[in-house]
Amino acid sequence: MQADTPAPAELDGHRRQWQMRIMNSLLKNICVYCGSGHGRNPDYTEAARQLGKAMAGAEIGLVYGGGSIGLMGEIARAVLDNGGYVTGIIPEFLSNREIMLTDVQELIITHSMHERKQVMFERSDAFVALPGGIGTLEELVEQLTWSQLGQHTKPVILADVNNFWSPFLTLIDHMRREAFIQSEYEVHLTAVKEVQDVVPVAKSLVAKAAETADGKLSPEKF
Repeated sequence: MQADTPAPAELDGHRRQWQMRIMNSLLKNICVYCGSGHGRNPDYTEAARQLGKAMAGAEIGLVYGGGSIGLMGEIARAVLDNGGYVTGIIPEFLSNREIMLTDVQELIITHSMHERKQVMFERSDAFVALPGGIGTLEELVEQLTWSQLGQHTKPVILADVNNFWSPFLTLIDHMRREAFIQSEYEVHLTAVKEVQDVVPVAKSLVAKAAETADGKLSPEKF
């Protein structure tokens, strides 16, 4: 006896479920760059906490700089408090200055900043920048540069809390208008205004990158 052919609506439902499983499996860890201070706006702290909670709820691990102070400490504790997994990566010379968080499931102490950034890259499927200072900016720009030069296709997302990153986005647009960013070397950057959008946007972008690489996400048959 031949099996009944699924109805179109049922088939679409199967496809959506399959794509959601793929998206979830592709995005295992997000690297979050953020300040070792809190900044002057309490919304920054709240955003770090909300992002940590959302990541834990989605069973996405946090990869971060290993500190216990500022926004770094806030997001790490939020992930831990909500049952999530945290990997802290910190160079030895910063272990006292940034007071490394020893409560995390995995703590990696590196010899240098270069090693730290490389390990963070290798452990992560996407990158998110919360508000922060020069260190946060430097890490963000490095990932954008690597992406621009074709060294990775991992999503880079700005959590533009209270328009914190607006001056940076304006600078990127200025570089583009002045022809220092050209179409063949485009900057692949996604900005979101609401921190609760970070996880779903990251999932979508990771799936899109995989679809581009593999040709398609949907199976031939169900």
